[in-house]
Amino acid sequence: MPALWIAHVTVTDEEAYGRYAKLAGPAIAKHGGAFIARGGRYVQLEGKERPRNVVAKFPSVEAAETCYHSPEYQEALSHARDASERELLIVETSE
Repeated sequence: MPALWIAHVTVTDEEAYGRYAKLAGPAIAKHGGAFIARGGRYVQLEGKERPRNVVAKFPSVEAAETCYHSPEYQEALSHARDASERELLIVETSE
């Protein structure tokens, strides 16, 4: 079953987060992920508001999780850790 990688982000260091974004996109694509929403308009209805919201679709939960733990994504993530506050989850779709 396909899965969605959903990130809610508050960027605290634009320059460092830019380095993350530059590396994260290719890492996600390498593992079959494709962005379906990136930082667009949103309406916060519940929970903590984060001004940047990203959704990528993967072939499976396993593919998304493998991407997260891959050396390529971990290298990207090293730039985001001190440059953002974020929540990230993977959820299987019903497609």
